[in-house]
Amino acid sequence: MRTAPPTDIRHLRRRRAVLAGGVAAGLALALAFAGGTAPAFAEGEDGPEVTWGVRTADGAWGDGRENYAYEVDAGETLEDALIIANHDAVPIELDVYAADAFTTADGQLDVAARDVRPRELGAWAVPAADRVTVQPGEAVEVPFTIDVPANATPGDHAGGILTSLATPEVENGLSVDRRLGIRIHLRVGGELAPALAIDDLHVDYAGTLNPFGTGAATVSYTVRNAGNTRLAAAQDVALTGPFGMLPVNASGVADVPELLPGETWPVEVEVEGVVPAFVLTAAVALDPVSPTETKPVPKSVEEAASTAAVPWTLLALVLLLAAAIFVWVRLGRRRRAQRKVREDARVQEAVDRALREREAATTPQPEPAPAVEPAPEPERAPEPVT
Repeated sequence: MRTAPPTDIRHLRRRRAVLAGGVAAGLALALAFAGGTAPAFAEGEDGPEVTWGVRTADGAWGDGRENYAYEVDAGETLEDALIIANHDAVPIELDVYAADAFTTADGQLDVAARDVRPRELGAWAVPAADRVTVQPGEAVEVPFTIDVPANATPGDHAGGILTSLATPEVENGLSVDRRLGIRIHLRVGGELAPALAIDDLHVDYAGTLNPFGTGAATVSYTVRNAGNTRLAAAQDVALTGPFGMLPVNASGVADVPELLPGETWPVEVEVEGVVPAFVLTAAVALDPVSPTETKPVPKSVEEAASTAAVPWTLLALVLLLAAAIFVWVRLGRRRRAQRKVREDARVQEAVDRALREREAATTPQPEPAPAVEPAPEPERAPEPVT
């Protein structure tokens, strides 16, 4: 049986979780979505202890595939197979099962843990054996079927066919489940409606104490796959003042990773060098990208939101300057009014004095009356002596 060369181990990821109850039992998931034969290493202190690989089987669906991809109608059943190769010198016992896929917080496609009940593709895919033993240096083929329900939603569905050590290892008191699998992309026939949406768009502005400086804006929103096909997107964020003035484009805005139908992706963008012009508008544009040829072609999406961007420091400085000018003008007017009152009083006094002097100079003086000598007093008779 043909074995393809190993692929890069960078696909291997590990998760750990400690369970409650005082028991040091946890779960660590190491999953590779691979094409060809990808070795999974169970790492110990002395190096790799267990290694195996998986690849797609050659058949009616193609040869040398990197993953499983199908286009079928609702109600159909398809058959395929997984090849598991043991690269170690001892037999290995593996569980085989299917799970639903989802996009992780770092934008990678992952599958649900074994204890999460599948609801879509993970429930439709059923391996012929749920546990296999692979001898050293050998490979086994595990067929599986996918029964697509008659009421399956048209569009894209994602999952994975997985292998996992039948007996989880224990590291540092934690139960470790190492998994290796291949992704499954299945498109159910019907009307396709690829679409992205921008939800909860907000823009916040943080000013600066420098009255002539610029501030920073934070634009946050959620990208939602509102259609029924998987989509990624390039995005652009721009900020403008009133009437489109003072534009600033955000730099280094990361693309939206591939989202499955119904999934969301939170985005927060920091933009420096924003001039506070009282009104700040953030415009977000998404350019959807489909990993497969899809018709109709997804349309671009644009949304905008505004907030207040008041230059409080500059405004306070302007108000203080205006108040100082107002006080200076009022005081100047008062001083000029007081000087005018004093000047008017001085002029009026001078005019009055001049009028009095002129009137005194032009008015004739009356001649003095002749002096009247007093009449002599009559002689008085001597009083008789008694």
